[in-house]
Amino acid sequence: MASRVPTTAITLMNAVYRKIFPAVRQELSYWKTRASQIPNSELRAQALASIDSKRFHCQGGAVYALLAGFNWREAIRFIVAYQTISDYLDNLCDRSTSMDPDDFRLLHEAMKDALTPQAPIKNYYELRDEQRDGEYLADLVRTCQKTMRKLDNYSVIQDYLLKLEGLYADLQVHKHVKAEERIPRLTRWHDRYKERARGLSWYEFSAAAGSTLGIFCLVSYTLGDKMNQDLAEKIYTGYFPYMQGLHILLDYYIDQQEDIEEEDLNFCSYYPDQEAMKKRLIYFIEQSDEHVESLPNRSFHQMVYQGLVGLYLGDPKVKQLGGGLGMTNDLLKASGHQARFFHWNTKMYYKLKR
Repeated sequence: MASRVPTTAITLMNAVYRKIFPAVRQELSYWKTRASQIPNSELRAQALASIDSKRFHCQGGAVYALLAGFNWREAIRFIVAYQTISDYLDNLCDRSTSMDPDDFRLLHEAMKDALTPQAPIKNYYELRDEQRDGEYLADLVRTCQKTMRKLDNYSVIQDYLLKLEGLYADLQVHKHVKAEERIPRLTRWHDRYKERARGLSWYEFSAAAGSTLGIFCLVSYTLGDKMNQDLAEKIYTGYFPYMQGLHILLDYYIDQQEDIEEEDLNFCSYYPDQEAMKKRLIYFIEQSDEHVESLPNRSFHQMVYQGLVGLYLGDPKVKQLGGGLGMTNDLLKASGHQARFFHWNTKMYYKLKR
């Protein structure tokens, strides 16, 4: 693959379908085989479920490999391994045999260690009953660490990576404890980060913390030998909170009905009404657009947020939501014509899948 990033939606989708998705399938196939060999039945079940039901997270994140130039395969290896850790740990906390915040914190040390080249591997399961995973989580961490050791400018992005990971880990701990403790913990956490939250509500700030896109962007640019201090700062301030917030709020938006049935926490349910939610989603779209203006490959980053809007709103789950059609039309209009291309593409995909 050439090092130039595609500049049109059609060129991007062509590269994604021909190169990115096949490489992602290959990586996931390896980790699925490893997951199937986990000795403990509960850990094995959650590892396999996370790959089967959340593989689209790896596919979406792997688009950033296009920023890595000739090192795109290395970027995919890292993105798939890191996202697999994220999805696996989310399952372990979400469908957990434990409700212990210390257990959740220790599990998520794996995500910090994965971004720290020389960090020793810990027993991440020490505070839970299930222990034996056949080195599955440890090997996911080691795979990410290998990529970190190949980054010439790792020192430039290290602090930003660990800040983003720290926010992600905090969120996972606070949102998975006993139901009655979740909102008090999340609001206190938001209050501690008032300046970083930039006027966002506690539920918007929480959503922004729940995405791995900023990490994938930083690592991919660094693999492409394009990283410097100015670029690292721009990615960090543009992706958190705006691009990441848009990403996770859209994810929660389409899952509202599902989360009501499962009695799961959904950040979109805290907006006072549908109109307020729509205005804030449009605000996140506008801020994302403004913040990618100063990034290299601006058209790529624009397509990412337009793609997020188009892909999520093309999901059949939107039809189950009251006002879903009006929300879709208004957000697509705010996002630009390429969002409509991704939206149409997604709807055709689901139609053919049926």
